[in-house]
Amino acid sequence: MDNLTADGFDKAIIGRCSRTFNYIYSTDKCIEILMEGMEYEEACEYFYFNVADAYVGEGTPIFMDTVEVE
Repeated sequence: MDNLTADGFDKAIIGRCSRTFNYIYSTDKCIEILMEGMEYEEACEYFYFNVADAYVGEGTPIFMDTVEVE
């Protein structure tokens, strides 16, 4: 199966999984892209409901939240 991309979020790609080769996207960057046309809260709601929760098979992109470790 081909590894899929998320339409409109190419600038949010930060890598590929070394095991599955699925594309990995930065959640923060995806939300920033959505904020070009909507407010933060709306962008978050749209992203988590319509983008991050969409499963389209084994090639589904991975969305990664960044965390700071102390």
